[in-house]
Amino acid sequence: MTDSNQPGLFDTESGDAAITLGRYAEQAYLDYAVSVVRGRALPDVGDGQKPVQRRILYAMQAMGLGPTAKPVKSARVVGDVLGKYHPHGDQAAYDAMVRMAQDFSLRYPLIDGQGNFGSRDGDNAAAMRYTEARLTPIARLLLDELEEGTVDFIPNYDGSQQEPQMLPARLPMMLLNGASGIAVGMATEIPSHNLREIAQACVALLKRPGLPDEELYALVPGPDFAGGGQIITPAADIAQIYNSGRGSLKARARWQFEELARGQWQLVVTELPPGTSCQRVLEEIEEITNPKVKAGKKALTAEQQQAKAQMLGLLDAVRDESGKDAAVRLVFEPKTSRVDRNEFVNTLLAQTSMENSVPVNLVCIGTDGRPRQKPLREILLEWLVFRTDTVTRRTRHRLDKVIDRIHVLEGRMVVYLHVDEVIQTIRESEEPRAALMERFNLTERQAEDILEMRLRQLARLDGIKVEQELSSKRDEQAKLQELLDNPSSLKRLIVREIEADAKQYGDERRTLIEEAERAVLETRVVDEPVTVIVSQKGWLRARQGHGHDATQFGFKQGDDLYGAFECRTTDTLIALGDNGRAYSVAVASLPSARGDGQPITTMIDLASGTRIVHMIAASADTRWLFATQRGYGFIARLADMATRQRGGKQFVTLEEGDALLRPVPVFEGAQQLALLSSKGKFLVFGLDEVKVLSGGGRGTTLMGLDGNDALSQVVPIGAGGLRATGIYRNKTVEDILKPADLGAYVGKRARKGRQLDVRPKQPVLSPVL
Repeated sequence: MTDSNQPGLFDTESGDAAITLGRYAEQAYLDYAVSVVRGRALPDVGDGQKPVQRRILYAMQAMGLGPTAKPVKSARVVGDVLGKYHPHGDQAAYDAMVRMAQDFSLRYPLIDGQGNFGSRDGDNAAAMRYTEARLTPIARLLLDELEEGTVDFIPNYDGSQQEPQMLPARLPMMLLNGASGIAVGMATEIPSHNLREIAQACVALLKRPGLPDEELYALVPGPDFAGGGQIITPAADIAQIYNSGRGSLKARARWQFEELARGQWQLVVTELPPGTSCQRVLEEIEEITNPKVKAGKKALTAEQQQAKAQMLGLLDAVRDESGKDAAVRLVFEPKTSRVDRNEFVNTLLAQTSMENSVPVNLVCIGTDGRPRQKPLREILLEWLVFRTDTVTRRTRHRLDKVIDRIHVLEGRMVVYLHVDEVIQTIRESEEPRAALMERFNLTERQAEDILEMRLRQLARLDGIKVEQELSSKRDEQAKLQELLDNPSSLKRLIVREIEADAKQYGDERRTLIEEAERAVLETRVVDEPVTVIVSQKGWLRARQGHGHDATQFGFKQGDDLYGAFECRTTDTLIALGDNGRAYSVAVASLPSARGDGQPITTMIDLASGTRIVHMIAASADTRWLFATQRGYGFIARLADMATRQRGGKQFVTLEEGDALLRPVPVFEGAQQLALLSSKGKFLVFGLDEVKVLSGGGRGTTLMGLDGNDALSQVVPIGAGGLRATGIYRNKTVEDILKPADLGAYVGKRARKGRQLDVRPKQPVLSPVL
């Protein structure tokens, strides 16, 4: 109950409880979220179907649209589904039906569609008034045992019909066909698998519930996509995805080279990874070879020009020859037959979606009715529990029918032995049922059966046939009772049925699983010395060779030199943002030093509100020291900061109000680290006390700081000692601190140090090499 002053949805004077608007909104949203999760978006681990799919299959079976039936208009099916079970939009129901009929979407389609049901290029299906449909043979795995007491039936939306709460699946259809859906607060992305492999895994887990992971993943090595393709993710990574229930697989197209006359050749792609179509690949190639200027730019970027030149240098023509004879046939013709085939393929894979990532998120509704992300083993074990319960219910249902039939046959044996007396009793009695029950000691069920028989059947009743059927039914009763009493017998039956279904409906794997390196676009760069010139305002250029006089470099008005880095064209420039994010730019892609260069902001995607504070260019193996004004720091290699993403990657963790100092190179032979604070505190300690963090982070405390003191300089030093340069009595002076002079400042990491005693008041520190 709420306070009377709070707004309520119901009038308290009427006697109804009042709740606040906020409470009502919260409850309504939770109800909506549960409805979406359980009633629309997520499949059930038992039959692997979402409610709309389950209702479509049940409605089609009720309409008699089996695999051998004549197909009917899809509009009839949709109308039946909406009118009886699924009161939602007709287009939503038809879209679900279309997907169940697409052999390029489902590994094992459940609906046999006649007409245009769309294409892998994204073409829409024809309207439901034009297409026809019926069930496929494999749909029997979901529907055949429906009338055998295997599942519960619930009222439909208006209570006028009954619909199954679940379908009695004979195989884990959720893994066979996969599922995709977005609910409230969760989503699912389950890839399809091979029927024979999943069946073998189920049998193995039935026989050995503690089956080791290695053996389980040997039986199920990975997904099996409807369109084939190749999975290049290592087996260990696939196993990790199955263990956690979440991850990403790398998949690529499959191709072959066709030899032509006079030494010519062409590349033919015959299978594509999931989510990729021929039309999409053609559009991507068109976008590369005829690029458009990006929004906010005045001209094509260096990456666009480079990709265009590389593609046009290799590819002469591409055409789509897909059709009835070949579902996928993309033909790529090289510029000349002398083009390196591996480079040709690698370029196409790297620049198009012929190689992409396939997300895996094994979220489903378990046997307990709760949605959760589950590992593969748990999904299989839960389905086996569901199947065991289904077979137990089916066995009990059949046993009840057999017992009833035996009971009826026993009554007919009485009739056979006293036919004349039974007929006379029926003819002379006003209440024949009661008379038969009293005279021959029959039950109501037996007496009713006798009264329903025709006189001809009653007179010609064959005792031998009744006795034979009775004997057969008693044998069947014993077998069924054995299944219920002996779990081992029931388990053997389930194994036999799974193996029989796998033999009837199984097929060979379509998707090749073979580990391979991801295709990376490689640009051939001549390895030569170069000096990268960086201005204080972030303008970049590269000048050939080393040993240039930095005082001769020119800059725009108001700009000046930030740094000149002597490196090579094969190296990388790293830009660090004030948010600790690291961005990569290839040195080879930098403009020449003839002009002012280009700003770094045109080469990366800088987050709004951030700016670049430091830049370094060097070999990937060089080590750099990263420190912040609050005294934290760590060591990392330049290669650790490199990324292929234009948006960079988070590398240095900065607290609010903290700032990154200029990165310092850790030269070969450096043994100690010298730190100077803004208040002149000086500390020296061993370089081995600094953590090496390849993944970046905040690091450890390098120097203890008081109050508003801040770390200002960090310098690695070697056997030569330290140089302190600065102004003393209006002159530039230089003090050299030998290792013996530094002894008084040596301490442990995180200490506060002591006041530095040198002539310059604000010295600039550097190592003596």
